[in-house]
Amino acid sequence: MEAMTHPARRMFELLEPICLVTFFADECDQELAALGHRTYWDGYFASRAAPLGRVPAQVVHAAFYNFADGEAARHIPSAWQTIPPEASVAARERGSAASVRRILGDDLAGSPGLVRAADLTTKAATNAPMEGRVMYAGMRTLAVPSDPVARLWHSATMLREHRGDGHIAALVGARVGGTEAHVLDALARGIHPPESFGRLHHLPKEKLAAVMDGLRERGLVDTEGRFTDAGRAIKAHIEALTDELAAPPYEALSPAERDELVAELEPITAVLVAAGSQ
Repeated sequence: MEAMTHPARRMFELLEPICLVTFFADECDQELAALGHRTYWDGYFASRAAPLGRVPAQVVHAAFYNFADGEAARHIPSAWQTIPPEASVAARERGSAASVRRILGDDLAGSPGLVRAADLTTKAATNAPMEGRVMYAGMRTLAVPSDPVARLWHSATMLREHRGDGHIAALVGARVGGTEAHVLDALARGIHPPESFGRLHHLPKEKLAAVMDGLRERGLVDTEGRFTDAGRAIKAHIEALTDELAAPPYEALSPAERDELVAELEPITAVLVAAGSQ
């Protein structure tokens, strides 16, 4: 019998393509470049971290969790020195909403179904506890847009950060660091050697070797750099706990509202997935 998908994972599958326009489509990058951000990563760090306020690079590194040591410091606080954080986060919203609107087309972007999806997503996204949810709490300080497309993107992104905070908690509890998490993710995707994964291959070879050695010592990968049974088990545990920790926002919706949200999101997500959210 096929295992049932956890409701929170199903919502993640439906909402993630809405969020991915921020990273894959052109409009967000263009808006951030127009502000004066020199590179993609300047704009990424400046706009994503902006809801936290003008915190030091160490705080951004801790909150983002899985970037290489020193990566945040290459962009924070320098990316805010001439461009206020508020301007960067507003540019991210404008560009992301423009991408969603372009990909969906006028009919779907202006449909009653999208408005309803935006309302229900916002209800879920604004009714979750903030304790221990640093990135989510930062997003909660921002005004919710009135435009339905922007509101859908904004609320989906709030829920993405909420889930991400919970995922970090699960990783910390399992004593899996940010780089180790990328290795486990690569193996779960069937990528071998895991060091060739796009989020790993640029790291210093000695750093990657030390990470792989540590995972071998814990019995999570074998001598060939593949999953052991223990490695698969810990990855499955992390993902299951992430789903459980991502569930509270949706408890603000009635069962009928959750079903309605799924039904309204499905055609929106299908178009975004078909376009690669680009």
